[in-house]
Amino acid sequence: MTQRPDDTRPTRAMARTARASAARATGWLAWAALAGAALLAAGAVRAAPVAEGAPTLRPFKASFVLEWKGMNAATASVELAAQDDGSWRYGSRNNARGVFRAVFPDELTQVSRLQVESGQVRPLSYRGDDGSADKSRDIALDFDWNRRRVTGVAEKKPVDLELQAGLQDVMSVQIALIVDLLAGRKPTGYTLVDKDRIKDYVYTDEGKARVTTALGALDTVVWSSHRPNSDRVTRVWYAPSLGYAPVKAERRRGDRLEWSMRLTSLQR
Repeated sequence: MTQRPDDTRPTRAMARTARASAARATGWLAWAALAGAALLAAGAVRAAPVAEGAPTLRPFKASFVLEWKGMNAATASVELAAQDDGSWRYGSRNNARGVFRAVFPDELTQVSRLQVESGQVRPLSYRGDDGSADKSRDIALDFDWNRRRVTGVAEKKPVDLELQAGLQDVMSVQIALIVDLLAGRKPTGYTLVDKDRIKDYVYTDEGKARVTTALGALDTVVWSSHRPNSDRVTRVWYAPSLGYAPVKAERRRGDRLEWSMRLTSLQR
């Protein structure tokens, strides 16, 4: 059946785009950094002693819903857990919802293992799995800070890149952003490894706004992020009263809304 432009029933292509958006929203995209909202609102990140100037992380688990073209297209959960060796495990699980699940029944997962040293986030490894038996879309990256190399495989492509200072993966960058805001630093951009490429993102302070959230009306500061020369922009509303917790996020391409994301539950 030919789909009319205003037909809201998801085709396979629509479902693929929605699920990819869910993965991206919890994976990078400045995020829809709403995972940080739960982390901060729960007190998962608190300022360390002034002399050290580095935030201290605490475990948390939060769930979100992603809306795509006006439909609840996917759910996502994120969890930060301390490891015995002093590192942290930060992971997300994404599941298609409703009719989208008929097209994508498998759970997509992303996991970053990272360290926080002297107020700086260092990723140690990243794993991405689309949940299917086909491993051709999986990603496995390892960060060797002594050799200054990022190596591994991304969707069957070998990866061997220079590991520059401050480089993040698509999950660890969320923690890096939170750490910077809590330390009083205004981010101007981040560089990260996305599959087999290194990409730069520009951050811009867009001022203040009062928004209605599940926690009530809050005063926020708005930050946008985008790749240089791109019209695809992600905006995040951060609440200073909650330690710069992000309480709202969306991505637009020009004037068109691509997706939005909101918190649904929190455990700590």
